[in-house]
Amino acid sequence: MLMSTLPAEKTSRMNRFNSTVPVEEYLADSNVLFYLSDAVTQLLEHKEEYTQFGVIRYFAEYFSSVKNSNHVLFREYNYIKATPHNRASFIRVFWRCYRQIGKSGDLLSMLEYRSLLQLLCPDFPAETVQSAARIVLMDDAIDCLMSFSDFLYAFQLQFYYQEFLDSVLVIYQDLLSGKSPNTVIVPTSTSIEQLPPVAADENDKEEQQQDGVEPSTLAQCIDALCDRFKHSHPPRSSIREVLGQTDKVSYYDFLIGLVKHETINQTVGALPSKAELLIDPEMDQELDKLIAQISVSPGSNSSGSAVGGLKEVQRKASPRRNIHHRRKMEVESDGSTEETDSSEN
Repeated sequence: MLMSTLPAEKTSRMNRFNSTVPVEEYLADSNVLFYLSDAVTQLLEHKEEYTQFGVIRYFAEYFSSVKNSNHVLFREYNYIKATPHNRASFIRVFWRCYRQIGKSGDLLSMLEYRSLLQLLCPDFPAETVQSAARIVLMDDAIDCLMSFSDFLYAFQLQFYYQEFLDSVLVIYQDLLSGKSPNTVIVPTSTSIEQLPPVAADENDKEEQQQDGVEPSTLAQCIDALCDRFKHSHPPRSSIREVLGQTDKVSYYDFLIGLVKHETINQTVGALPSKAELLIDPEMDQELDKLIAQISVSPGSNSSGSAVGGLKEVQRKASPRRNIHHRRKMEVESDGSTEETDSSEN
């Protein structure tokens, strides 16, 4: 069960039945201890509620929710970003909850996407949403409207590889300032964690977009970064392909290339291909049933807006709620992800 929480590339080389893999390395890469610790913490904090169902059932429900990627619903930001599996799960939940917005063709602003994210994670930071929006909008005004699919794939890259992209931006700015590749300090994971998020001002962004750096030089520095980086990073083959397509590359050109690279999407494993993003027969069938019920219901609201329709879908009761989130879901008045729960199981 726990092996399924690992990305495919990790699972292939980190097999719990492989005696050549040290125990400490397996536990670190699989994040087993992290989930055990959180499960115990949640049990102690809500002991009276959970013990009435039985401790064994509680742990079964907890790890089932981890396996099915429902465990990130309404959790704090520090939790959803704590492991690669949590990040991929949150990206998938965001897609499943708000897919109807993309299907209807609605365009939303950065602030509106931030509000949608905060329905799932109340303390989700605005900076991450802004960074994703900049990938889509480039030098356009940050309050321009974006399609759901454009924002979603940019958000996937920014959120899943956030520490890596912050490190690349530090390297890129050093190269742009004229430093020799031999004098560029490749950030370590620890040094990046100690720095505040890198945010370029308007002049810096304009320089980054107009000038750019030598792709081969940037590739050399990024390769050194991957050697010493403990967080997730895109496959090196994909990075080389993106950087090998131009004579000069800006930071945001590089990010856009990664967003469009299908191997990146497959590596994260949270979203289907762009051609299949809005195809979900099971969810469409549930939505059609709900619309039919609303159309014959007295005093029903006939509004056809995507968000309005989405809220109606989200009010549909899930046939099964995880014990781990029952209390949170009862407190939340919106119930915005119950449809996701039922569709995931």
